[in-house]
Amino acid sequence: MADFEHPADGPAAPGPNLPVLTVSEISFAIKRTLEESFGRIRVRGEISGLRRPSSGHIYLDLKDADAVIASVCWRGTAGRLSVRPEDGMEVIVTGRVTTYGPQSRYQVIIEDIELAGEGALLKLIEERKKKLAAEGLFDEDRKCELPYLPDVIGVVTSPTGAVIRDILHRLADRFPRHVVIWPCLVQGKGAAEQVAAGIRGFNALKPGGKIARPDVIIVARGGGSLEDLMAFNEEIVVRAAAASDIPLISAVGHETDVTLIDFAADVRAPTPTAAAEMAVPVRMELLAQVREDGTRLNAAMTRLVSDARERVSQLWRVAGNPRRLVEDAAQRLDDRVERLQQAMGALVAERGHRLAAAGTGISPRALQLTIRHGHERVTMAARGLAREGRRGVEDAGRRLNELSKLLASYSYENVLARGFAVVRDADGLPVMAAAETRAGEAVDIAFHDGAVPAVIGGSPGIAPAKRKRAKPPAGDDGGGPQGRLL
Repeated sequence: MADFEHPADGPAAPGPNLPVLTVSEISFAIKRTLEESFGRIRVRGEISGLRRPSSGHIYLDLKDADAVIASVCWRGTAGRLSVRPEDGMEVIVTGRVTTYGPQSRYQVIIEDIELAGEGALLKLIEERKKKLAAEGLFDEDRKCELPYLPDVIGVVTSPTGAVIRDILHRLADRFPRHVVIWPCLVQGKGAAEQVAAGIRGFNALKPGGKIARPDVIIVARGGGSLEDLMAFNEEIVVRAAAASDIPLISAVGHETDVTLIDFAADVRAPTPTAAAEMAVPVRMELLAQVREDGTRLNAAMTRLVSDARERVSQLWRVAGNPRRLVEDAAQRLDDRVERLQQAMGALVAERGHRLAAAGTGISPRALQLTIRHGHERVTMAARGLAREGRRGVEDAGRRLNELSKLLASYSYENVLARGFAVVRDADGLPVMAAAETRAGEAVDIAFHDGAVPAVIGGSPGIAPAKRKRAKPPAGDDGGGPQGRLL
């Protein structure tokens, strides 16, 4: 371009003395002057007139109370912006000033956009929260319960920060578990995409695969400013958390920090350390609870056996020996059969005598009818006696059967079938208490399906000590074939 001068004051030089420039030349000169004077700038303003044509570029105007400046963000840069621009948003854009010759205007080429001030961030977060809540992403019925004791815990966080060390240390103190870490950025550009990818990646793992699929996921980050935590307010992270099939704990920031992932997660932890405490119980407390439950179960089973023993003893006293009951019933049956036979013979003889005494005055036909009638009465009486005898036998049999079933339900075999065992000494007598045992004594432990030999408190080479045992009460035959529980 030809050089030309501008007088400092006074009237302009005559027209013929000024150089003649083309439109393109003057447009290029202005463009070069602006770009050299404003190489890289930061401009604060409110977005208006936002346009997104199919080319992928973003066109918008930045305005304040007194002026407006056009701006453009090229497609390659638009995909890397940390903030998605919207109309009415107050932002600070970083870029450079240039001109657009075809329309004789200057504009800002945007290279980055950030929200202007905490108020704008809070407004953006609140509007996004309302939008996602309206879609049902924060509904309570979508949330899952955490497993009581997970085998594998997945952690989405930075692998180099203090957060992961705090989580691992707390898990080791409470109940050591297998931990799988998905490393990711937790702030800045690309952080939201990496956090969302970690959540989706854990959910995509197959059970029993090369990498263990977590039973619970912890998304964790330490404290920071509102801008530092913005990655966990992005829609991509919130939607990934809400869509997780694996129960998810949000542990972002300190107790006072609230991000949108907290609302989509199944459980919110105030700190990453608290998230580790929520994920697993305390091992020592769990062991103590198991011991207490075992003691209570043992006491309950002891009471159950004691009650059963008492009921069996009462039944024994009331019902007596089942063999004796059967023998008594059989003897009564034989006695009734014998009495029935004697009664029938005496009745026939008595009827015969009466018939002989009355036979002289009775015609043969009348005598025949009398004999027939007497025979029928004898037959009916015999049938009646037989029915009564059978009924008595059946009643006794049913009662005996019921008593046998009741006694069988309290038998020690059934107790053994429920998991108990009977310890017998070398003489085959049951050992009732630990005080009755001696170290080295050979015993048999009887289960419901057989018995195994054992030695009390030592090796089989120790000679068994003799124990004094009380003699069974007189007349006690050991329970007969039923066996003894006590």
